Amino acid sequence: MSRIASLVLSIAFALPMAAAVQAEDDVDLLRVYMNHARVLKLDRPVAKVIIGNSMVADATVADPMTIVLTGRSFGTTNLVLLDKEGVAIADERVLVSIDEGNTVRVFRQTERSILSCTPNCEQHSDLKAASAATP
Repeated sequence: MSRIASLVLSIAFALPMAAAVQAEDDVDLLRVYMNHARVLKLDRPVAKVIIGNSMVADATVADPMTIVLTGRSFGTTNLVLLDKEGVAIADERVLVSIDEGNTVRVFRQTERSILSCTPNCEQHSDLKAASAATP
């Protein structure tokens, strides 16, 4: 078998495996919508909460067994929960996205706008700032 044919076959076998790994990784994500909160119930008390990037998400301790995770901006970060001995209760990836069910995308040549429609359609405030900064 030629070297090119071998390379093509290895890529052909690797792509489905990469898609399966990506799908598996997506299952392990904590998903929260931007400007929405998600309640996380724990099986043991938490003493410390750490967010990798506080610009993406925020976490608040409602009580020792309940964390409220809030999406702040688009992106991914991680959430680390420690007990009083400093042992990790959880270390989870967090994905913050917009609620696609209530959005409309408008394309004008190279400019893209995303409108949140709940109930009236308005351009998302974070996207207004991004488009204003784009030359």
